[in-house]
Formats: sequence, structure tokens, C-alpha cells
Amino acid sequence: MSSVAGGVVGTTAVFSGAGGGVPLHVLAVDDSSVDRAVISGILRSSRFRVTAVDSGKRALELLGSEPNVSMIITDYWMPEMTGYELLKKVKENIAQESSTLKQIPVVIMSSENVPTRISRCLEEGAEDFLMKPVRPSDVSRVFNRVLP
Repeated sequence: MSSVAGGVVGTTAVFSGAGGGVPLHVLAVDDSSVDRAVISGILRSSRFRVTAVDSGKRALELLGSEPNVSMIITDYWMPEMTGYELLKKVKENIAQESSTLKQIPVVIMSSENVPTRISRCLEEGAEDFLMKPVRPSDVSRVFNRVLP
């Protein structure tokens, strides 16, 4: 089931692992509607509940109102706020007073293979850096390593 409202796409899938049917919620952030659809489809087929937004600003707004996000996967290069800036805000916990936001794993995606950018993101606390086009095997590898 999908819904579209103001740049936000919600998709629900159930994780059937050790969580006993509890969906793990992934926030997908990308300014490209095509890339949002691709990553949402991969995540949905991997049985995650997905909320997709079109900017870092919308991601922070959603994180302020949605406490049950298990992971964030974000594009690096977006207008207004880059994925790197979103990562820093999440890890520095600027967006929310609670320390739970800081604990959310963040994965960065990019179509540009820039080693200094990759290193900078990983040093700032990103769990991984995926090259686009993202493949289901990339998502599976990261999520199996990072999520319970």
C-alpha cells in the first residue's frame, strides 16, 4: 500500500524476522522522484515499512514527529540540505532533544564516487556509503549488518 502527499510517500511492509512480524521503519530521503521510487521499491521488497521524503528538511520534520524510525537512507547531493548535512544534524542531535535520534543508523547514497566525500561521511557516523544505482544486494548487506 502506498500513498503520496506533499513529497512524502508512505509504504508499509512487514519484517518477518526475529521481530515477530513487527515492521522496521526506514526513512528514504532523495530529491529525485525516480531514485525515491527505486530505493522505496527495493526496501519494500525487503519487507520494510518505508516513508520516502524529498528533502533533508522534510526528513528532520518527520523525525521530530515519528519516533519509530529504524534507519535513514539518504542521497548525498540534494538542494537546501545535503545528505551529509542531514547526517550531521542527526548525529549531533540538533533536530530533537531526545538522544534516540542520535542512535538511528544513517546510510548515504550517491552516484558520484568521490573518496574524500565517502570518508567524510563515514567519519561523521554514517553506517555505510552506497553507490547508485543501489541494488537489492547492497541493501541486504547493509541492513543485515546494521539492524537486529
